Amino acid sequence: MKNFSTVGTRLVLAALFSGAAAVSAAPLKCEFRADAPDQHLVVKGDTLWDISGKFLDLPWCWPTVWGMNRDEIANPHWIYPGQIIWFDRAAGRLRLGNRIDANSGVNDPSRLRLQPQLRTEGLGKDAVTSIPAGAIEPFLTQPLIIEDDELKGAPRVIATQEGRVFLGKDDKAYVRGELNGHTSFQVFRPGKPLKDPVTKQVIGHEAFYLGTLKLQTEAKPGSGSDVHTFTVASAKEEMGKGDQLRAVPPMPMQNYVPHPPEQKVASRVVAIYGGVTHAGQNQVVSINRGKLDGLDVGSVLQLYHAGRTVSDSTADKGWLGMREQQVKLPDEEVGSLFIFRVFKHISYGLIMQVSAPVEVGDVAKSPE
Repeated sequence: MKNFSTVGTRLVLAALFSGAAAVSAAPLKCEFRADAPDQHLVVKGDTLWDISGKFLDLPWCWPTVWGMNRDEIANPHWIYPGQIIWFDRAAGRLRLGNRIDANSGVNDPSRLRLQPQLRTEGLGKDAVTSIPAGAIEPFLTQPLIIEDDELKGAPRVIATQEGRVFLGKDDKAYVRGELNGHTSFQVFRPGKPLKDPVTKQVIGHEAFYLGTLKLQTEAKPGSGSDVHTFTVASAKEEMGKGDQLRAVPPMPMQNYVPHPPEQKVASRVVAIYGGVTHAGQNQVVSINRGKLDGLDVGSVLQLYHAGRTVSDSTADKGWLGMREQQVKLPDEEVGSLFIFRVFKHISYGLIMQVSAPVEVGDVAKSPE
């Protein structure tokens, strides 16, 4: 997605509240809930997903209903606490207003300013986010999927200050490897292999994030030593000899526009972060599909428990007394998954609405 100017923002906001005009072009039908309220007062802690869930059967299709074009917009529209989302039932669209009088007229649409306004001071500081940002922030730059031979040539800790077994904050670490001009690095340790639940092939490794190192002195050519001196800037877990380094990546854009994948995707849950066996709402899982399979940041998938295979003892076995038929039960939908970080063959997803615990091996596929 691309950045856009202030003029572009005004155009997007204008289109945003043209409402349901874009619904007919949606690949999936976005329906308003039968019990949708007349309006919603935005409060601190709201997310666009939560707000949309009050009005729509499918909360994640709010960009379509509110006229957002994911090729034109890089940020969510600026909705702030104190504003009102008003459901214009006659027109079948949503509108944004500002409350004029806090003591009267709250339920009177005529008392709302229905013209979108662009804030020029503190832009985005208190704006409502798309999804619960706190649930995924640690996963944007810290937990890491290692694929193929990405570990080859990674700088590594070869010695510690005074031969200590583990390093803590402000301790020195001695590192060998190419820094490629970087001065800040994450320290990680390869974890267990991630296996595809279907093929049983190893498709990557999940690395454990240990902390960060800051370059103190770079090895000088011709000095007789190719060892760099680092200082521990932060330590989340114990780090030591043999742990590997990765340049700290830039913090990615933290505003997301949910959408169905560009192509049909059928995947399985590979792992639940933290090593637990079941996951619920606002927990993170990894799936066995990535950018090479048509997924990108913001893709929404439906979660299903894979149907079990059972014996049909009621089927006619025939006169030869054949064995009972083996049949697969239907997959049972249990929730939705919001993809927020994508690797080549693996992706991280945040579980949104869920009606039953998610397990490794569950199905995650394009909305139907």
